[in-house]
Amino acid sequence: MTELLTTDTLARKLGVSRPTATRLVRNGEIESVSDGKRQLVQREALLRYLEKNNLVECPHDHARRGGGTDGIVALSFFSGALGLDIGMELAGINAILYCELDRKCRMTIDANRPDVALLGDITKVTAADVREMAGIGESTEVDVMFGGPPCQAFSTAGARRAFGDSRGNVFLRYLELARELAPRYLVIENVRGLLSTAWPIEEGGEPVRGGAMRHVLNILSDMGYDVSFELYNAANFGAPQIRERVVLIAKRGGTVGKLTPTNSNDPSWGLPRWRTFRDAVDGLKGGHHTEFPEDRARFLRMLGEGQYWKNLPEDVQAEAMGKSYLLSGGKTGFYRRIWFDRPCPTLVTSPTMPATYLCHPTEVRPLTVEEYKRVQGFPDDYRICGSMADQYKQIGNAVPVPLGTAVGKAILDDMSGVTPDSRWDAFPFSRYTHTNERTWSVG
Repeated sequence: MTELLTTDTLARKLGVSRPTATRLVRNGEIESVSDGKRQLVQREALLRYLEKNNLVECPHDHARRGGGTDGIVALSFFSGALGLDIGMELAGINAILYCELDRKCRMTIDANRPDVALLGDITKVTAADVREMAGIGESTEVDVMFGGPPCQAFSTAGARRAFGDSRGNVFLRYLELARELAPRYLVIENVRGLLSTAWPIEEGGEPVRGGAMRHVLNILSDMGYDVSFELYNAANFGAPQIRERVVLIAKRGGTVGKLTPTNSNDPSWGLPRWRTFRDAVDGLKGGHHTEFPEDRARFLRMLGEGQYWKNLPEDVQAEAMGKSYLLSGGKTGFYRRIWFDRPCPTLVTSPTMPATYLCHPTEVRPLTVEEYKRVQGFPDDYRICGSMADQYKQIGNAVPVPLGTAVGKAILDDMSGVTPDSRWDAFPFSRYTHTNERTWSVG
């Protein structure tokens, strides 16, 4: 007999509100039948809707399926589409629990890693919840806890409200949870803005440049952790992308050495060159992508590989840029075509955002979802759930997989007692200076 679903059940399976589920039925987006009193949905109709929209049933919080660990107890928070997690896996650290609130990301997680424990809102999660869902007892030590709290509260592109922003508050909840779980190693990944965001050093004091970072470091010190950190360009670890992220590694009883670079744009370091966009997409056939509006695409046709709005004929620059023409700054993302033989610029959540175009080097189109996956290091067969916009967003928000691998290797080396190679102490990990625990300061 065909299973019939009520609107309430449909809403739970889709992870949406009841009014949204009702609208989907009324609009005919999900076929329904009537029993004379109400509209019901056959399970087959739900499955057709999910397949058509590249979705799976929205997973509810669940415990880990299957027992045992590989010897390392690792927990992932703000897991997103699992970019950092896949990188850690490649190094040899497999999370036994993910914590992620976003509905589409949860679908992606369940489509790829259904047996790992899954939790949702970190503000409602306790240490006891984590241990129960992960299947580890109170006496089991957590080896690694890692995650990238939402970065918008510290981004240089935003208002930078730090811990006064609700997204900044989940950062503090992450630290509180770490205090309760007491992992041997705690990893925090975030944007460059974390290093400079202003925040009062003392309660009631005036905000100080770098105060947010100092606040985090003070909390970690109070928790008994020693911290090493650096601003890392993912290109130095094999990602075909210029993407700079702060990585803090806190350890109880000592510090972890810097990540070991695998690539460099300076041949004097004796490393392979940075990987390029051409390297990333080699052998990739076809793909799915959105489109540039025609009124903008006509200007892109005037540009060659690696060019942007300033390379347009002078008599059309103002027309192409509109109100943005008079803005200060380089505006290098406007009408930008990327280079084949250089790393890709930082992937954003949409390749058609006017100020951060990611146009193919020779074709008049944005990068495809498949090219996005290659640039970030996701496997070709890795499923990203949701619409095309959802897929771009999830991939664009992810940590580059090679950077995650470098983090995992640094932790495993430290666990094994491997002495960090002092050769890399002077390595230029990013284009900036004074970005690590030895050289950074507030003010």
